[in-house]
Amino acid sequence: MTIAPAPQPRDLDAEQIRDIERFEEAIGQYLAGEITEDVFRVMRLNNGIYGQRQGGTNQMVRVKVPAGSITAEQLELFGEISTEFSRGWGHITTRQNVQFHFVELRNIPALLRKLAAVGLTSREACGDTVRNVMACHLAGACPYEHLDVTPWAEAVYRHFVRNPLGQRLPRKFKVNFSGCSTDCGQAMFNDVGVVAATRTLEDGSVETGFRVYIAGGLGATPHPALALEEFTTREDLLPTVEAVLRVFEQTGNRDNKLRARLKWVVDQLGIDEVRRRVIKIRHTLPASSSWPGGIPPEVTAVGDAPAGRATTGEVTAVGQGVRVELTSSDPFERWARASITRGAAKGTVSAVAYAALGDITASQFKSLASIQRLMQLDVRLSNRQNVVFRGLTEAQRRPLYDALVAIDMARPGAELARDVVACPGADTCNIAVTQSRGLAKAIGERLEEEGLAEVGGIRVNISGCTNSCGQHHASDIGLFGAERRANGHSLPGYQLLLGGYVGEEQIHFGQKALRLPAKTAPEAVARVVRRFAEERNAGEVFAQWLARVGGAAVVGTALKDLDQVPSYEEDPSFYVDFDETTPYVAEVAESECAT
Repeated sequence: MTIAPAPQPRDLDAEQIRDIERFEEAIGQYLAGEITEDVFRVMRLNNGIYGQRQGGTNQMVRVKVPAGSITAEQLELFGEISTEFSRGWGHITTRQNVQFHFVELRNIPALLRKLAAVGLTSREACGDTVRNVMACHLAGACPYEHLDVTPWAEAVYRHFVRNPLGQRLPRKFKVNFSGCSTDCGQAMFNDVGVVAATRTLEDGSVETGFRVYIAGGLGATPHPALALEEFTTREDLLPTVEAVLRVFEQTGNRDNKLRARLKWVVDQLGIDEVRRRVIKIRHTLPASSSWPGGIPPEVTAVGDAPAGRATTGEVTAVGQGVRVELTSSDPFERWARASITRGAAKGTVSAVAYAALGDITASQFKSLASIQRLMQLDVRLSNRQNVVFRGLTEAQRRPLYDALVAIDMARPGAELARDVVACPGADTCNIAVTQSRGLAKAIGERLEEEGLAEVGGIRVNISGCTNSCGQHHASDIGLFGAERRANGHSLPGYQLLLGGYVGEEQIHFGQKALRLPAKTAPEAVARVVRRFAEERNAGEVFAQWLARVGGAAVVGTALKDLDQVPSYEEDPSFYVDFDETTPYVAEVAESECAT
């Protein structure tokens, strides 16, 4: 029995055509000087087009992939877009989007029409809008889930895209779904985080619904999401999300974007008052002409029954901290051990195709599409920037592996140290101060050299600034970029954080260990990974080990020798960032907020 396919993309509709035509006209007016930069920026961002640090008319196009669910036709188109409009590859983000950089502004309408023809859009992928609605990459295939949250994420996406409520919010608004408390979807740091749950009724029956968390966020000042109420019914879920959005729209700070997110509303009003307002608005929504109550048609069409847990055979553990050990020397068995999840009652398995740094070339996109078609599989993008094939039979494991070997996507990466996550950084982002992608590559190479790349149960995340697009706060080892000064010169640096964790409906943000020059950051990460691998007890996760050895500050003290900066004359490489050839300069432009 195979996994039910994800909801199919809707046909190109008149509304989407008008969207593209209006934006095409606005591009012409902007280039002719008839629209000011400030006015055009809002239009551009609301259409998912983000400026690049290179300036001019080079743009980044961010494509929404709701719930990370993607078809072969869409993957194939991404391959075409990579070569026709971009630089030969695309990038999976930590929010299950796909980004294409260096797209010429004049060519964007043609790109948008191609996206629309396969049911995709960049609409509201940027700007002060409801961003891409995420879901756990194993939704519908996880042996632990209470519900398949895929159609629920699709329903939320469809309800809010182009919805007048979400076009000029005080700030961006993020929604995320997980099918169980393991929270692989990372609901606990979103404006609305939805976790499938159950409750036992008075008659002894069990009702399935949700726990809704609100006002979470990362950025320079991370806030954990807080529970809205004990239990939210399936019929009330969409009205609840809309009520939260309405409270944010009414109370968010429109004068100071640095304090405009929902987390700051809670900081100002208090969680009890925010809860009161959300529940009050939800009670009034049935009078709205667009009341979203009841079971959404997206859910009715495909159902939301959980995958269920198999009664026999292996059930794979999931979530941050899962201990993976590669004991075999056989390449296929090593990949299978790290990359396959099994245990669903439907008798199918899921497997991860490893995309280093989230990058996929045009030819890889096309090959992934061919694999999906040939094997008739469901495919999702993960928040760790990989591609997940679901609905495999046991017999398909080896053919999939062989196909992935052919396109260099079969290295065991899932939940291993080599699976470093990074934002685009100063490669293209206006506000990044360091080359986070370059550091991620250097860390990966260092781990490989030291034989540490396959240490399991440890996550490394990197951001090029404090804004946490790379989600550095929520990983075991996190780094964010910062300008350093030493010996009369600027140099690229990083703050090292340790102990971040998200799971079991809780979140712990990483604590500061020490600041480092970028040059020594790979060695610092390698030392921490090595120490963890050597010292951990059986079954001990990184956070437990860290607490046992004294915490982030104590581990950081043992790395102090790496915070030594030689003079420019002694070693000029300290003053040049990764992937650069000239001395470091911290150049930033006006923030358009990349996350």
